[in-house]
Amino acid sequence: MTQYIAFLRGINVGGHNVKMDVLRGHFETIGCVKVETFIASGNLIFESRAAAPRIEAKIEKQLADALGYEVATFVRRRDEVSAATTHAAFPEAEIATAGAFCVGFLKAPLTAVQQAQLQQFSTEVDAFHAHQRELYWLCRVRQSESKFSNVAFEKKLGVAATFRSITTVRKLATLYPPAN
Repeated sequence: MTQYIAFLRGINVGGHNVKMDVLRGHFETIGCVKVETFIASGNLIFESRAAAPRIEAKIEKQLADALGYEVATFVRRRDEVSAATTHAAFPEAEIATAGAFCVGFLKAPLTAVQQAQLQQFSTEVDAFHAHQRELYWLCRVRQSESKFSNVAFEKKLGVAATFRSITTVRKLATLYPPAN
């Protein structure tokens, strides 16, 4: 069994409200075991025999069928989540003074064209760094004061993403470390 963490986009927004026990049940329906949730914002920890792309697709289909709306799902092995917390996307001094520092999860690495499009979002307030299937967003003010939005990003680059604060990602990596 492989240990995974799934990051769901928009599970409890826009008038949708899915209880965590119901969400765990949807994962168990498709064969996931040891399913746990971490805060009610679409973070699920589980084990599965399926490879990440296959389980990702199964989760998306199950949730769309059960809930009646699409929920973009981004599955990572626990070691990948841990690695995302240690990647040096920006100098530590900049991260320490930032208003927000977030990790965005993608289905696939950005192409060269998409990376160039991403940099068009960079301003004095917002900086971005793409690495593998993660996107790092350094916001020098509070997130609510930034003009950057996930919706604009997805529309411009034509890819889905979900963002989590580095604090959340670090807590997940600490609470659910990779198996030795």
